[in-house]
Amino acid sequence: MTNKRILFTGGGTAGHVIVNLALIPEFQKKGYEIDYIGSYEGIERNLIEPLEGVTYHAISTGKLRRYMSKENFKDPFKVLKGLYQSLRIISKTKPKVIFSKGGFVSVPVVAAAKLKKVPAIIHESDYTPGLANKLSFPFAQKVLATFPETMKYLPETKGKYIGAVVREELFEGNRQRGLAFCEFNNSKPVVLVMGGSTGSKKINDSIRENLDELLQNVQIVHLCGKGQMDESIHRKGYVQFEYVNEELKDLFAACNYIISRAGSNAIFEFLALRKPMLLIPLSRQASRGDQILNADSFVKQGYALKLEEEELSADRLLQEFNRLMERKPELLNNMNTYENRKTKQEVIDLIQQSEK
Repeated sequence: MTNKRILFTGGGTAGHVIVNLALIPEFQKKGYEIDYIGSYEGIERNLIEPLEGVTYHAISTGKLRRYMSKENFKDPFKVLKGLYQSLRIISKTKPKVIFSKGGFVSVPVVAAAKLKKVPAIIHESDYTPGLANKLSFPFAQKVLATFPETMKYLPETKGKYIGAVVREELFEGNRQRGLAFCEFNNSKPVVLVMGGSTGSKKINDSIRENLDELLQNVQIVHLCGKGQMDESIHRKGYVQFEYVNEELKDLFAACNYIISRAGSNAIFEFLALRKPMLLIPLSRQASRGDQILNADSFVKQGYALKLEEEELSADRLLQEFNRLMERKPELLNNMNTYENRKTKQEVIDLIQQSEK
């Protein structure tokens, strides 16, 4: 048995898993044994458990809500149970280092790491830190930031600007394979619509209301989220999926434009792939506003257009998408000035340097 062992954690949304998916194969190549702590039913289990050579450990997890709910009284006990489970897993697996991508499942894991004297590194993707990561900061050895502006929100002695970790396999997509997967052709540009891992009914409805207009000029591949497909729609040039995994790199290669939420990991991938994007961030009513700040940063740098969810309608979506097509040359020119840092290797080096 190798003495090189690393434990990853993070979950709740795909954004809290994507960076881990990028790093895990690199540590496998280096001969590490890989463990992953996630929740019993979160998306992280679906994404991580099938990976060969990765041992998935499920723990109890709570969610600290910003609103009144009877679940708020139960969740502290769930977190305490998760802490106990994490302590047992860490004692058994004896990792040299723990890497956390956030989400509430990560809080008891990072706290247990501190109690077990195992160094833990947190990676914060968003412009401002999420509540789970804020709670974990006191237990972490280092906190890595994706946006340089995030540094002012991090503990001074622990924060380090590192940039975005982009999955290298996304650059291996094949346009023709992507077109074939959707049964599209080369006659019209392709728009990829993404509403996040859980989908967005409002975005989905606005796209579907505009199909007559949009399909005159483009083809649309619509990732609409679990349970949000409309089986009654059968249109040439329009295809919908709840979610894709292996085929995503080919869809990226095939698409010319993206309409999406503004999760940090996703938008940095669009940027690295040079895809003009219309971002529709989660509203402040449905989130802490992190996606709005992410989108604002990209608009300021000339990488994207933004449409507030409160302003989203079928007509406004069509108007902004037409503006996206008009501004494509300008956006691509700005994107070409972005240097895709060797962030992944820097993160790997930092993790290895932190091993106990």
